[in-house]
Amino acid sequence: MGETEQFKQWVKESGNIVFFGGAGVSTESGIPDFRSVDGLYHQQYDYPPETIISHSFYKKNPEEFYRFYKERMIFKDAKPNAAHRALAKWEEQGKLRAVITQNIDGLHQAAGSKEVLELHGSVHRNYCSRCKKFYSLEEILAMDGVPRCGCGGIIKPDVVLYEEGLDQGILQKAISYIRHADLLIIGGTSLVVYPAAGLINYYQGHKLVIVNKTVTPVDHQADLVVSGKIGTVFSQLLDCGE
Repeated sequence: MGETEQFKQWVKESGNIVFFGGAGVSTESGIPDFRSVDGLYHQQYDYPPETIISHSFYKKNPEEFYRFYKERMIFKDAKPNAAHRALAKWEEQGKLRAVITQNIDGLHQAAGSKEVLELHGSVHRNYCSRCKKFYSLEEILAMDGVPRCGCGGIIKPDVVLYEEGLDQGILQKAISYIRHADLLIIGGTSLVVYPAAGLINYYQGHKLVIVNKTVTPVDHQADLVVSGKIGTVFSQLLDCGE
């Protein structure tokens, strides 16, 4: 039995699937991994992306932070791909318990997923740093430069920047889902960013599937490794729950 056929079989048999995904899930919807620096990048910015989206840089230079954020991290026209759609479908069928994601684009929700744990936050939630008033993505994009609240405070996107800690409540919930999963699927992530990469160690089952274009440091821990684009792989699994 080939890798994809084995994967299909496990999905059909499972009733407690948990999916943990990274940037690769979004790249097939046309959202580039912000770490992939191109020639255009060097013409436009004086700092590497990890520096710009750090907490200290945001505090010191909000103008440059927001210029990068709006140009390189927001893709309003992106649409869910086959992976997003399959996961939402499995949840609707009662097979999938949760999606745990490192992405901030909201595409899992756009596809119909309900139980989505966003480890790094979301571009769709923004709060005034002074009065905590909520602002939508559309409202932020309509403001020039650094978005400000009516009270005068700077509005900060609800995304986890470098130097900021993950929400412990979301992290504990993710650990609980992974611990109780009968099938854990990891897709579109190189599994090198901690603490998220450490979540795999909480899985206690024997059906760990890794779907990724390149090898990961934990391939040897997997029960099944499927090499390829996640959208392509999942497009073959859309009918699994039927």
